[in-house]
Amino acid sequence: MALRDETLGFIGCGMMGEAMVKGLLREDLVDPRQIIASHPRAERCLELENRYGIKVTDSNAEAAADSTFVVIAVKPQFLSEVVTDLDGVLNIDATVVSVVAGATMARLGSDFGVSRVVRVMPNTPAQIGRGISVWTATGSVDVTGQKKVRVILSALGAEEYVIHEPELDMATALSGTGPAYVFMFMEALVDAGVHMGFSRRVAEKLVFETVLGAAEFAREAPEHLAKLRNQVTSPGGTSAAAQYQLERGRLRTVLSDAVWAAYRRCQQLGGTADNNDNGHSLK
Repeated sequence: MALRDETLGFIGCGMMGEAMVKGLLREDLVDPRQIIASHPRAERCLELENRYGIKVTDSNAEAAADSTFVVIAVKPQFLSEVVTDLDGVLNIDATVVSVVAGATMARLGSDFGVSRVVRVMPNTPAQIGRGISVWTATGSVDVTGQKKVRVILSALGAEEYVIHEPELDMATALSGTGPAYVFMFMEALVDAGVHMGFSRRVAEKLVFETVLGAAEFAREAPEHLAKLRNQVTSPGGTSAAAQYQLERGRLRTVLSDAVWAAYRRCQQLGGTADNNDNGHSLK
């Protein structure tokens, strides 16, 4: 029970904040009485209280005042408002855990007046406990503090600690935004199946199971992804014909450009972008 003596305040309890609350309670990592969350809409507050048995308030200051871990789970455009609300509120020993894209640890530490800052980039599958959270922390977060952070993030799925903060922007572009790439790819496959004549139900089932199975198989297999792809590509066969069209359509370049665009946008949000960069560094 690494978190038994902690109080967790969630500033903003939308999709990601709720995912974390849900996971912590599902895994019995905390008691509902250890959590207090904030949300501006009264009906949402009532919904969260009834669903999880936690305390919910419309005051960011109330949610943060007595919390030892303060999770900032708002959209980047609302961060300044949260900073104003929490001015002088946080305990100096509190640990701020931010999932705000682009917000640097230096900015967060300065804005909230704390030295213990953790920056996290989770992704959408965290809602079912199958996400991947990439994170880093300031030097003030000691080994014990890092252990507690790992426990909190375990509620969302896997976690990966990195030493260098710029890797968080990279993670935002690759794994944070990654589900959107996969969803679009899956959507295109389903539409292709419907175009051939499958019902949408059957096309979706085939695509979902194919993607799930391929991902699990690739994770367990010792071979490089390229070798796995070659194993299902017979000379002159259907896979070869399909891959020729994918390469002809510049699939790799389009994906590379998409990841790079997301990376650059994250840097812009954090004010760390190099204006001289031509945006083609992944090519």
